[in-house]
Amino acid sequence: MNDRILKVEGDINLTEIRKEWIAGLQPETIEQLNVDASWFLHQALSTPCMEVLTECEGSYIITDSGRKILDFHGNNLHQVGYRNKHVIGAVTEMLNKLPFSPRRYTNTPAIDLAQKLCSKIQGLNRILFAPGGSEANSMALKLSRIVTGRHKVVSMWGSFHGGGLDTISVGGEAAFRKNTGPLMPGVEHVPQPVTYRQLWDNDPEQDVYIAYIRHVFENEGDVGAFIAETIRNTDVQIPVSGFWKKVRALCDEFNVTLILDEIPIALGRTGMFFAFEHYGIVPDIVTIGKGLGGGVFPMAAILTNEKYNVVAEHSIGHFTHEKSPVGSAAGLAVLKVIEEENLLNRAQELGKIMQARLLEMKERYQMIGDVRGIGLLWGIDLVIDRGTKERAVTEAEKVMYRCLERGLSFKVSQGNVINLSPALIISESELEHALNILDEAFHELIH
Repeated sequence: MNDRILKVEGDINLTEIRKEWIAGLQPETIEQLNVDASWFLHQALSTPCMEVLTECEGSYIITDSGRKILDFHGNNLHQVGYRNKHVIGAVTEMLNKLPFSPRRYTNTPAIDLAQKLCSKIQGLNRILFAPGGSEANSMALKLSRIVTGRHKVVSMWGSFHGGGLDTISVGGEAAFRKNTGPLMPGVEHVPQPVTYRQLWDNDPEQDVYIAYIRHVFENEGDVGAFIAETIRNTDVQIPVSGFWKKVRALCDEFNVTLILDEIPIALGRTGMFFAFEHYGIVPDIVTIGKGLGGGVFPMAAILTNEKYNVVAEHSIGHFTHEKSPVGSAAGLAVLKVIEEENLLNRAQELGKIMQARLLEMKERYQMIGDVRGIGLLWGIDLVIDRGTKERAVTEAEKVMYRCLERGLSFKVSQGNVINLSPALIISESELEHALNILDEAFHELIH
């Protein structure tokens, strides 16, 4: 069981290759990693750490040995780049003026950020802030319960919605759920709408997935919410064009709250401000986060509509930093950078370059079974055999470390899917350099 989880949830951190990588680092770095391991609780997907960082800037992370690495992971919060001068300036100014706003009071930065975000899409005109994405999803679930009067939730296997007990209950990743005892009751899971490893043959429109959701709605009878990632970020799954319109129609038919989790992918990652804009729908609630704080301040939010503004007698998001002036200043700076530097269009244009380069690599390297993505979010599915689609776990790990040696960092999901998520401010030359590193790693692996 442990081996299986290690091979499907993310980077494989307990392997001989990881040990070899750490052994090759500078003695001072190894000592720091050992100290880290002696104090922090060890957990899957992150222990032991890869290296020690001392700086980050733009598209790069910088190690204590001076290694400068293009970061195509970034925990999906570096849309405007690390240490963005506009974000740092706005946060610094607010720290010197209004570092904290107690509850029962408001402040202009929070009001301005709320207004800005609610103006991004028609139909979502109410908002609450949260200190993180997990808390935002928790608020969304509570809000749906109060409005619908129903506690049952349908979500997807393989999804990730946060690390709290309620959010791992609706999430579907085994590493977060195992050995935790009873989870939140009333949660039913359905399969992810995958395109490369479909569970059913002859289903190009993913209608069987829709039928499955309908079956659960009908047989449960009292489902209150459906929560899902619009586009699966970690192993990069892109539903077919009509999928979300059919889900939206189902939720309307059964009076189910449609909650879309866009915490890692909103704010332009896909080339649109919200990923659901690609599908011509508007959810009842959308959750955003990560990049909203500009890589400086933990910041998340839920956006919803007037129908859900009926909880004045409840406290669904009563957080200490509920309307943080500092977080709001960071968020406003992020939105300003996205607008003024036209990062949505930039993600679309650079995404075309990534698509062309990655598809060309697929033509040359048989280990690439599938390339899928949108904007500046791409996944490369490595396989041992294109016919069987068996996951190339060892090969993916080797590619990751060879790229890391040459200055490119990324996450590997499901053990074999290279996940590429660069900063939206990355230059074309930096992007080409990163793709060259990746190409070289593939070439070396087969020779």
